Amino acid sequence: MQKDIHEIHDQVRDDYRQILLHPEDSVLSGEAAPDTVSASVGYTLEELASVPPEANLGLGCGNPLRAAGLQPGEVVIDLGSGPGLDCFLAGLQVGPRGRVIGVDMTPEMLSTARQTAKKHRIRNVEFRLGEIENLPAADNSADVCISNCVINMSPVKGRVYREILRVLKPGGRISICDIVIMKALPKEMQDDPSLHSC
Repeated sequence: MQKDIHEIHDQVRDDYRQILLHPEDSVLSGEAAPDTVSASVGYTLEELASVPPEANLGLGCGNPLRAAGLQPGEVVIDLGSGPGLDCFLAGLQVGPRGRVIGVDMTPEMLSTARQTAKKHRIRNVEFRLGEIENLPAADNSADVCISNCVINMSPVKGRVYREILRVLKPGGRISICDIVIMKALPKEMQDDPSLHSC
């Protein structure tokens, strides 16, 4: 039986809460250190060293900033920002006149990201509670939307892309790293709640 969007959100939220609270048990990174995982998917060691280490749990599947072409003064929205790795990196690129808004639906992730920003006095990055299917941002408010291995977990991807188009300014850009399947998954995999967060 197909789960509804709320059930899937609850499952993903719970999975990522557990990943944050018990990273040693994460099936996503295994025993590898977060920097090792992140370096393997496209982050440089210099990039990783430039942001607070608590912002990196090694959860991405790529580096969306590589193709984003961020410029000083731009406004960036990160869909599924987690503990803030891409937000803090984007904040360095857009500078003090730019702004980065991280959106995540897991309160514990938001709390961690906000504490990190406060501790390190990072003032051009903020974090908002919300779902990527209903972004907590005004129409035409962002220059760039980024996302790192998050859209694949939404059961209504069309709605996510409509939201991206809504919040982007005319001429805005997207840069997304994600997982894509090339053929239908077997029904038992589609209905397995433990696979929604992968």
